[in-house]
Amino acid sequence: MNGVVAHFFAQHLPVLPVLLPLATAALLLWLGDGGGEAHHGSHLLHRRRRVSLAAAVLGAVLAWRLFTEAANGGLQVYPLGAWPAPFGIVLVVDRLSALMLALTWTIAVPVLWYATGGWDAHGRHFHALFHFQLMGLSGAFVTGDLFNLFVFFEVLLISSYALMLHGQGRDRVRAGLHYVVLNLVASALFLIGLALVYAVTGTLNMADLALRIAQLGPEDAALLKVGALLLLVVFGLKAAIVPLYLWLPGTYAAATAPVAALFAIMTKVGVYSIIRVHAVMLGDGAGHAALAAAAWLLPLALVTAVLGTLGALAAHSMARMVSYLTVGSVGTILAGVGLFTPAGLSAAVYYMVHSTLVVAGLFLLVELVASQRGPAGDLLQPATPVAQPVLLGLMMLLGAASAAGLPPLPGFLGKVMVLESAAASPAHTWVWAVVLGAGFLTLVGLARAGSILFWAALPADPKAVQAGHSLRLTTATLGLMSLTVLLAVAASPMKRYTDAMALQLTDTGAYAEQVLHTVGGRDARSTRPYRAGDGEVRLTPPPGERP
Repeated sequence: MNGVVAHFFAQHLPVLPVLLPLATAALLLWLGDGGGEAHHGSHLLHRRRRVSLAAAVLGAVLAWRLFTEAANGGLQVYPLGAWPAPFGIVLVVDRLSALMLALTWTIAVPVLWYATGGWDAHGRHFHALFHFQLMGLSGAFVTGDLFNLFVFFEVLLISSYALMLHGQGRDRVRAGLHYVVLNLVASALFLIGLALVYAVTGTLNMADLALRIAQLGPEDAALLKVGALLLLVVFGLKAAIVPLYLWLPGTYAAATAPVAALFAIMTKVGVYSIIRVHAVMLGDGAGHAALAAAAWLLPLALVTAVLGTLGALAAHSMARMVSYLTVGSVGTILAGVGLFTPAGLSAAVYYMVHSTLVVAGLFLLVELVASQRGPAGDLLQPATPVAQPVLLGLMMLLGAASAAGLPPLPGFLGKVMVLESAAASPAHTWVWAVVLGAGFLTLVGLARAGSILFWAALPADPKAVQAGHSLRLTTATLGLMSLTVLLAVAASPMKRYTDAMALQLTDTGAYAEQVLHTVGGRDARSTRPYRAGDGEVRLTPPPGERP
């Protein structure tokens, strides 16, 4: 029996991070909200929490299993319904997909643990929505088809609309309305862009596109570039780059702490999509359509980093400051992507892992500090001392040092990688100036905020009631913040992983060969070692294989 279960998990591992949150959300909806008697409702809430946390931990285990398999060089191809690509829906897990899955589920566990401290009871169906969000995120990272990327975008967006309003309040409704309207417009542009790409190439399968784009003539390539630039607008809105970032600070600052922490990974879906489409499929080997975004991406990234940092300096509350730091970090990440080199991609992904962990941890920390400052909340003004000054102060110091890029923390290593990768670029002066200047100003802004929160304290009010120092909230925040230290300890193997990932991404020929010649009738997955340079593409199946 154990062997059968193990074989099932091994056979269907790539699809499980999508099916698990879907099944969990359905189960949680079936359990209901527990209306009626208070004791009955409390009992159901505890049951939902246990189910939700168990599923999140299991999802993290599955994601890390995929990560370890991807680290060995295997490309895992899962054709749904055993229909081979490009005709059927196919899931593909390479090093980049596996890393994003591991990052998503690693953040989800402590964030969900934090939410069970009370935030999940402030609205209906929090846990079901949380897992629908995880389903959309996981599906976006493993899909091998642009149309299904759109589908999973919609799944995670619909969930995020409801999570954004969780806890209610005028500020959340106002910010949520802007968020919904902008994303509906982006969804329409997404479909138009996909239609243009399909009209020119006749396919939306990523592996098939990698082959067909390189064969386009100048006229078709020009139309394809129009569609690709429309997709850049859509992905840029999701990633929050200039001038499409204005929705993010108000939205993230208004959301509840666990929702904002989970949203830290949402901007990275936009970054991931830019890497897949513009840095890989439309990379150097894309013929007449090569580097369609080359003239736009790097300048926009640098301006985004500058404006995000200046916004953090001007913020009057910690939540808005961290929101602007999210924008600034996206600019630094895309600066590496915009170099369109393997070294730049490796640096960008390394820094993306670091920045996502730091931002998610800071959102939890902000709410923890605000709950202990009485009426002042997270406003950057003097207030009564917090109940845990040493612990919260040390976590603030760790987060500030990581966000600013001080050695030996991973933010420093990631920025050094970005600077080194830009050395041969004509724009290296601008990249160095922006990355170093943004890091310095980030340090100034966070040092100012820390001095106000922990040093410029008013006399303690003996009648004031302080909240927010429960063990559950503290351990969740500390656990998430500590992951940045773990990333620094594992800096060398992580850099080797991202370097190998960048080489794998640029070898589009080998990627296409494996995806397009995986036949599900015999085996649900292809796990032949993926070797850089192993890019010869066969356009007909070998003898003995059915098309």
